[in-house]
Amino acid sequence: MDLTLAVMTAPNPRDTGVAVPADALATAADPDETVLSRPYRALSIGVVSVVLLIAFEATAVGTAMPVAARELDGVSLYAFAFSGYFTTSLFGMVLSGQWSDRRGPLGPLTWGIASFAAGLLLAGTAGAMWLFILGRAVQGFGGGLVIVALYVIVGRAYPERLRPAIMAAFAASWVVPSIVGPLASGAVTEHVGWRWVFLGIPVLVVFPLALALPQIRRLASGPVNEDTGAAASADRRRIKLALAISFGAGFLQYAAQDLRWASLLPGALGLALLVPAVLGLLPRGTYRAARGLPSVVLLRGVAAGSFIAAESFVPLMLVTQRGLSPTLAGFSLAAGGGTWALGSWVQSRPRLEPYRERLMTLGMVLVAAAIAAAPSVLIDAVPAWTVAAAWAFGCFGMGLVISSTSVLLLQLSAPSEAGTNSAALQISDGLSNVLLLAAGGAAFAALGGGTVSHAATQATASHPAAFVAVFLPMAAVALAGAWVAARVRPATT
Repeated sequence: MDLTLAVMTAPNPRDTGVAVPADALATAADPDETVLSRPYRALSIGVVSVVLLIAFEATAVGTAMPVAARELDGVSLYAFAFSGYFTTSLFGMVLSGQWSDRRGPLGPLTWGIASFAAGLLLAGTAGAMWLFILGRAVQGFGGGLVIVALYVIVGRAYPERLRPAIMAAFAASWVVPSIVGPLASGAVTEHVGWRWVFLGIPVLVVFPLALALPQIRRLASGPVNEDTGAAASADRRRIKLALAISFGAGFLQYAAQDLRWASLLPGALGLALLVPAVLGLLPRGTYRAARGLPSVVLLRGVAAGSFIAAESFVPLMLVTQRGLSPTLAGFSLAAGGGTWALGSWVQSRPRLEPYRERLMTLGMVLVAAAIAAAPSVLIDAVPAWTVAAAWAFGCFGMGLVISSTSVLLLQLSAPSEAGTNSAALQISDGLSNVLLLAAGGAAFAALGGGTVSHAATQATASHPAAFVAVFLPMAAVALAGAWVAARVRPATT
């Protein structure tokens, strides 16, 4: 993640794009104070630990998912386990923003962590795939509440001088799990069982939350906005639109997975809910890549959606098609955390600022190339480590693009619009994840991907077309992002 932008943003999965208000409530600090000085130590350790645990779960789940789906006889519903999380997180993020402004971030943070833990327990004890997906959806709602509340806390509790340091710590909290999480998850899955990847996290969240809560009450509690009629009306409208997006995306996912004529009805209902809600929450002109802010928001969605949809199927492909263990399959993604951080650091160099658009275009080309190269391992003669090498380059490209979209968003936003535009960036990110995962899952199921569930313990070449049908379209979407990247600056007059 771009550490020069850390005052205002966080990653999703390594960067959320949520803006911290410029008029935050934190007061001036002693110039010698750090985030680990006595007034902030407990709060810093607590909130960074929460992010670390959420990040570990987010990066570990992909390694355990192929085994969970096979044991629950739900490989054909594999994409739902990911997209269900993103769907409910969209609503959670919007609700958390309104809740934090109206009543303070303590409520959404505590309820969010409780929901996240409940979702983990439900997924970890599920006896059927639909219960597992429900658990992931509850997790997503809690995660959406938590991540926005955390950044509101940063804006209120820390003076401006200290915010880069705490946000840098948040970024580091994603890099380490990106490297260690898949390997640890693979080892736990193989030797203890996939359920403990989910059941082991809730207990660990209790300590950092208990450490941070007293400081949150002292430094960041209470409302920041006046409860005017106009503000309340705007809040209600945004929450209704967020609900429409979540339900619309859910109906579309169902229609995409259940490929029958009867699915046309929920698909049409999903579009009817989704389209007006998206138009109401995203900048005008986003859908047609209008120059400037609309293209920035669109690019964020194109990059995140294509990459995450493809990445979700990498462990499954390696386990079912090349016979790798979950640990080795997870290792294929491990290097990506470091190269993502490297890409974020590269784009933050001041001397490269004039070339930002070119860097973003290069980043999208690297992402497209990595996604297109991944299914080459379906050919037995191609070494399995090819995916790891390709994904390292793809993550470098994502580091260039994701942080740059946040930089440009703030450059193109008036101070009074930073929050609204940051929310639009996050909605584009999450919604594209949902829609492209649904599309990839539909293609995977239509070509018989679900029938490979028996082969997770041995090499198999059955149904490789199901994976090709996921990766190549996502590569095309990412390549289209290279064109969008050339439109992120407003037209000069």
